[in-house]
Amino acid sequence: MLFLVRMDVNLPVDMPAEEAASIKATEKAYSQELQKDGRWASIWRVVGEYANYSVFDVESNDELHELLSNLPLFPYMDIDVIPLAKHPSSIK
Repeated sequence: MLFLVRMDVNLPVDMPAEEAASIKATEKAYSQELQKDGRWASIWRVVGEYANYSVFDVESNDELHELLSNLPLFPYMDIDVIPLAKHPSSIK
């Protein structure tokens, strides 16, 4: 199942820089593992924002929920999920 996910990150302005850096490093490692195993199919930065659009390829809604809720930045994110279906005009 494919999902388009927008993630907007809103770190507290008073979060210590060292804590933010640690969370971001852990997040990067986690996301790259998911990319390597194919479940995080692609990730795109939104220009000028601390946000991204990502495509996930997972077996179920529950699996996507688990992956997203395990993101270290999850407590600081606003997330929108859009399920995707193949378009009848697609040649791929």
